[in-house]
Amino acid sequence: MKKVITYGTFDLLHWGHINLLKRARELGDYLIVAISTDEFNDIKNKKAYHSYENRKLILESIRYVDEVIPENTWEQKIQDVVNNDVDIFVMGDDWKGKFDFLKDYCEVVYLPRTVGISTTKIKKDLFSVKNG
Repeated sequence: MKKVITYGTFDLLHWGHINLLKRARELGDYLIVAISTDEFNDIKNKKAYHSYENRKLILESIRYVDEVIPENTWEQKIQDVVNNDVDIFVMGDDWKGKFDFLKDYCEVVYLPRTVGISTTKIKKDLFSVKNG
């Protein structure tokens, strides 16, 4: 069985997230998604609309996702890859080169982002409607 892992906050889920998860799952037989905990988002100075538990529940309901685990630190990726016998690490290409250190442990794939959508754009659009 070929295992794939990806990481993210996955807040305000949109078709770009679904495209990433679908393409990541197509690379293997089992997809693990590590999502940033609320505490880790605080460290990153990032605020999610949905709580970790709610984001986890949403992701667990997506057919491409086989398992959801918490991302607590930047440094845990090697341990996650080793402990879960991961074959492929996947991220969006906006992170290209940032995780090449994992090539000693697994294949690293950077997938193109879905054009025209991002969580940042959604938040910006919602803010402009609210203050329009």
